[in-house]
Amino acid sequence: MARPAVQLYSLRTVDEPLAKLITRAGDAGFEGVEFANRITDTDADAVKAALDDGGIESVAAHVGIDELEEDLDETVSFYRSFGCDRLVVPWLDPEHFESEAAIDETAERLTSLARAVAEHDVELGYHNHDHEFETVGARPAFERFAEASGDALELEVDLGWATATGADPTAFLERWSDRIPLVHVSDADETRSPTEVGDGVLDVPACASAVRDAGVEWAIYEHDEPEAPLESLSHGGGVLGRF
Repeated sequence: MARPAVQLYSLRTVDEPLAKLITRAGDAGFEGVEFANRITDTDADAVKAALDDGGIESVAAHVGIDELEEDLDETVSFYRSFGCDRLVVPWLDPEHFESEAAIDETAERLTSLARAVAEHDVELGYHNHDHEFETVGARPAFERFAEASGDALELEVDLGWATATGADPTAFLERWSDRIPLVHVSDADETRSPTEVGDGVLDVPACASAVRDAGVEWAIYEHDEPEAPLESLSHGGGVLGRF
């Protein structure tokens, strides 16, 4: 089974220090956390102390591509200072996936960046939203992207966003399992608005089975717009027990 983690972006509206949120994640049964927007404004020593005290792993961090390309050495050094050795580019605008030529160019750009990051003994991945699974050339754009990018680049598949487009993330997991150490367990309704996992379009049993079969290392719970973030955190801890 995949180990349970939470994307801390889900708790961004909770007015507590990041170290406290890490502790809350551990109390909810999560073994790891994935960082996002608040981490660069936080003392790295405090983060490391919270991780160590709770026995919680730094699974990955979402880092913008501009930050990596403009100052790779300093960026990687910051994240490694609290034990984070996997970075994920969380978003590129839809124009980067709107045609086969654009997809190929994007794949080359990210693969080159992944190789540069690897020189620091750090892995780089890319996280999808919905537009990467729109059809381009009779198949999901993310399929061509996976083919065009090199093995140096990992793929963090967001199951909810993929499903929201009508795509089958389980087939993608099966084909590309050797490059998918992380998945996001999220959900969306029929309008593609985020919702609690199990309340939207995600086929939870099928995805949980596919994640287990693919040997995914970490299943990361995420809810982009929870009405009650701490209740959502507790819900996520229960859901990931199936993955």
